[in-house]
Amino acid sequence: MNATLSPTQTSRTPKRKSSTRRPRAASHLPPVQSQEAHDAALHAIRNVLKGRTCYDAFPVSYRLIVLDTKLNVKKALQCLLLNGVVSAPLWNSEKSKFAGMLTVLDIIHLIQYYYDNANYDTATADVETFRLESLRDIEKSLGVATPPMLREHPSSTIYDAAKLLIQTHARRLPLLDYDTETGHEVIVSVLTQYRLLKFISINCTREIQQLHLSLRKLKIGTYVSQSPPPDNTNPYWPIATATLDSPVFDVVHMFSERSISAVPIIDQDGVVVNLYETVDVITLVRLGAYQALDLTISEALTQRSPDFPGVVICTAGDSLGTLLQLIKKRRVHRLVVVQGEEEEKRGGKKGRLLGIITLSDVLRYLIGNVAIGEVAEPIEESTPSLTDKVQQAAESLCS
Repeated sequence: MNATLSPTQTSRTPKRKSSTRRPRAASHLPPVQSQEAHDAALHAIRNVLKGRTCYDAFPVSYRLIVLDTKLNVKKALQCLLLNGVVSAPLWNSEKSKFAGMLTVLDIIHLIQYYYDNANYDTATADVETFRLESLRDIEKSLGVATPPMLREHPSSTIYDAAKLLIQTHARRLPLLDYDTETGHEVIVSVLTQYRLLKFISINCTREIQQLHLSLRKLKIGTYVSQSPPPDNTNPYWPIATATLDSPVFDVVHMFSERSISAVPIIDQDGVVVNLYETVDVITLVRLGAYQALDLTISEALTQRSPDFPGVVICTAGDSLGTLLQLIKKRRVHRLVVVQGEEEEKRGGKKGRLLGIITLSDVLRYLIGNVAIGEVAEPIEESTPSLTDKVQQAAESLCS
């Protein structure tokens, strides 16, 4: 029989279930950013590199372009461009031995030499017959440093290879083995800074997440000085800069004199509008436009390759871990540091040039110019950023 509620009936009060403690929900707050965690991650990355060989950094599939020193410069340049590379090992076929590296900077030195010492017709004729084996003579004539003859065995640890790159200020390291039958050298591959850092970004994911300290605090990169030399006229010293109206050859001279591969292009307010690279000069040469060095940067950029990836920028408040995650996702060779929202709040100009970070700077920090537990002083500035204030507060609480 169905029971129904009526005024004369009293419903039973259901028993209350015994209370149970619910598990606490996971916190969505970021982990505590401690110096100890950063140092531990840095130490772990170095240990990984000490336990892996250069063979481990090789991609699954790759091609290796090797150029004979008897090859003339024009054909060598065409070979580089057709294969989409900017450097290649050199081989002395007469002695059957490794003879160094051909890089874009070698071509830049050659361009400057002819621009200073010969007319256009002479330069054009000479480039047709000038051989790679004579490039070192050009460097001596210009008074620029001759690149060291670096090499390493592929079975060496990645850590040792990285140390050699740092000590010699090189951007790439040829890996050589020996033929057991003939005793001759064999060029196996070339380990670049980018390949090395990408190996770290792929194989040290957990450690990278702990590298939370800002680029400003770690002082990674070269920044605009607040105290330039008295006789200096460059407001962005020690960074070389140019404008859209600058002649291409002025920038070529910067490349050759400073042994750099890129110059930020800024407007009248110091805001970064583009980046001119050594590869852009090579594009002009490929088109046969040796005389185009008198063009302005603005005119030269119209002939830039359509697959130019663009200028990669960051702020000084970005973390080292964020930078390495970016290297994992895209091919990055340098980052231009600009003023961000925090600097704009303090009267700065968003996008204004602050500094430049190369892969050499990142590698130098990761491998060991800065000892574990040692953090460089922040760059000079009038007011600390919000990131620095938070970090200082955290450090004071931990002390």
